[in-house]
Amino acid sequence: MTANRSLNLFLWAVLGVLLLWVAQPVWSPWFLPAPPAAEPRPVVARGDLATDEQSIIDIFERNSPSVVYITTVERVLNIWTRDVSEIPSGTGTGFVWDDAGHIVTNNHVVDGHKTAKVRLSDQRVFDAVVVGTSAEHDLAVLKLRDAADAPPPVQIGSSSDLKVGQKVFAIGNPFGLDHTLTSGIISALGRSIDSEDEGGMDGLIQTDAAINPGNSGGPLLDSAGRVIGVNVAIYSPSGASAGIGFAIPVDVVNRVAPRLVKDGRYTRPVLGIVADDSVSKRINEKLGTEGVLVLQVAAGSPAEKAGIRGTTLTGSDELELGDIIQSIDGKEVGSVNELTRLLDDYVPNSSVHLKLLRNGKETLEMNIALTLMR
Repeated sequence: MTANRSLNLFLWAVLGVLLLWVAQPVWSPWFLPAPPAAEPRPVVARGDLATDEQSIIDIFERNSPSVVYITTVERVLNIWTRDVSEIPSGTGTGFVWDDAGHIVTNNHVVDGHKTAKVRLSDQRVFDAVVVGTSAEHDLAVLKLRDAADAPPPVQIGSSSDLKVGQKVFAIGNPFGLDHTLTSGIISALGRSIDSEDEGGMDGLIQTDAAINPGNSGGPLLDSAGRVIGVNVAIYSPSGASAGIGFAIPVDVVNRVAPRLVKDGRYTRPVLGIVADDSVSKRINEKLGTEGVLVLQVAAGSPAEKAGIRGTTLTGSDELELGDIIQSIDGKEVGSVNELTRLLDDYVPNSSVHLKLLRNGKETLEMNIALTLMR
């Protein structure tokens, strides 16, 4: 009897312990201290923005309304419903050039298209028509169909007095993220790049400001908020920013854009010669000279009128070398690209001073009036 009672008490005790253990989540909080009140942390006053921060903010706020998001579209016909729809085919950036509603961007942004959609920072969308392109400079000009309420044009600076180390800022639409601001410095000047699509480009500004696909055609700004270049390309194995971006100097843009607005195409003055870098290199190595060898002279060209000689084959099947152009107005010429770029700085009918080497030894100097390329 006593043994059974003791067993029952033990079992009831075990059962009670089990019940307490199972119910622990219910009763244990009663014995814990009250948690602290869950309130937001007090906000610490920031104080005034740093001077350089405020300067960058001002640059962005002043220029971003004039930077636009460009989308080219393809018209697709549904053969069943006969409906025509527009499908985006490419994107890029541009900026307002003048009060007439002209937009400057890269040629490769609108290449192959006559129209585009232009979206402003306030999300208004305008139709635009391509009025002029220059593939050799990778520049294009669009015009808004309705420019009555367009943003103000950007301020234009100069690229002739830039220094490596200057701060620069890029506004664009990388990966479709419109009106993105990035910053950096000028890493180098006078860079040359080769492109399978656009050919070689010389005299570019190199920057480490983050430039990605979609930034093309956007402005590169200096610390005064002036446009000093047009972002054109990046160097990156992955296709994303690797800290090496390039921009077309604004002095080139300021020379090309007005002609695209006026004529729809860019025409540069020419000498009227035919030359080849590989041939020039071999001859220069043989003679110990520098310059561009003239292979042919076009009939009626400024070069022919000035008496420049081309390379010819004599009656005894010997090659008679043409003149070697060594400088234009005191600026040395080392390649056909350099010659072309130097001629870009002149307007039609300008007079230039050439230094030539004739017969590999005789130095000549002459003035030539340039004509337009047709």
